[in-house]
Amino acid sequence: MKRFIYIIVLVLGLSSCDEYTKIQKSTDLDYKLEMAIKYYETEKYTKAYPLLDELLTLYRGTHKQQDVYYYYAMCLYKMGDYILASYHFKTLYQTFPNHPNAEDAAFMTAFCYYLETPKYSLDQAYTYKAINEIQLFVNTHPGSQRLDECNMLMEELRTKLEEKSFGIAKGYYRTERYQSAVLAFSHTLTDFPDSEHREEAMFLRLDAAYELAMKSISSKQLQRFKEARTAYYDFIDLFPETEYKKDADKIYQKIVLELEKFNVKA
Repeated sequence: MKRFIYIIVLVLGLSSCDEYTKIQKSTDLDYKLEMAIKYYETEKYTKAYPLLDELLTLYRGTHKQQDVYYYYAMCLYKMGDYILASYHFKTLYQTFPNHPNAEDAAFMTAFCYYLETPKYSLDQAYTYKAINEIQLFVNTHPGSQRLDECNMLMEELRTKLEEKSFGIAKGYYRTERYQSAVLAFSHTLTDFPDSEHREEAMFLRLDAAYELAMKSISSKQLQRFKEARTAYYDFIDLFPETEYKKDADKIYQKIVLELEKFNVKA
């Protein structure tokens, strides 16, 4: 019985391969397109793609080229080749702006980049590309029903960039590269004013500023202690009841003592 089933499966497989070969060799373009779409709709993307790739050239200059191109780009997307799919989606909506799926192609350009973005600790080049493409879509399709989805995607991507920025700053702080830490924390606070890490970032910037001043050459200490004092004032003004208040006040007292050496009052 098992041998019989194996033979049946083998015969069906060979028959399927033979059928696909006939489709590939067919000179009837409409039939080939019909079968390519059938393969696509039944999620047999690896079979649909070679047919669409060929038809893209054969239908060039005809009204069917646009539809073939859309299925071609969607095939790449379904197979997980997001970067190449994004390229072809963008080419599609730029070349055929009046195509019924032009808006969808514009969105998919951005969405493919979104899918390619890595976790926040890695390089975020594709995150920036995704943000740029989403913003372009929002600007060029202000009445789209996908604006809410775009806003959610944008928020997720910005959070990823925020985590990256904060992580870099903390890395500098932990490795005692205080000058870089102060600058990095400042960039994080400026670029992401609503960050959930704002309180911690401001405290660590204060501590880094103090440590930087302490380790500076004498000619730079006065200015840097003043900058550390300003970091304390900014922090306490914004978070008067902060959980870091005790530690922040200790740092401030040290800053005051150092400034007194320069005859500067707090």
